[in-house]
Amino acid sequence: MKRQYHSETKSTAPEQIGTLIISLSGRVRLLDGDIEAEEERTQCRDRRDPAYSFLARTLIARRDNLSATIVALRERLATLEAPEWNYS
Repeated sequence: MKRQYHSETKSTAPEQIGTLIISLSGRVRLLDGDIEAEEERTQCRDRRDPAYSFLARTLIARRDNLSATIVALRERLATLEAPEWNYS
């Protein structure tokens, strides 16, 4: 079976990146709620405490990774939407 490759056009790439940013931002908000719920459940909010929830630590790492991805996508989107200068 031959592989089919999809070529993104300049007009669809920003739309897809924007949609992805919105989706990931929603997931970050969900993770914030999950972290808060886990801290409430365990009655431990101090991340330095050895008793701090392993689940909460994992959720925080995931949230932070998604936040970094969102920043990178926003930077990419800015470069795609920047005007192209023609110095001819």
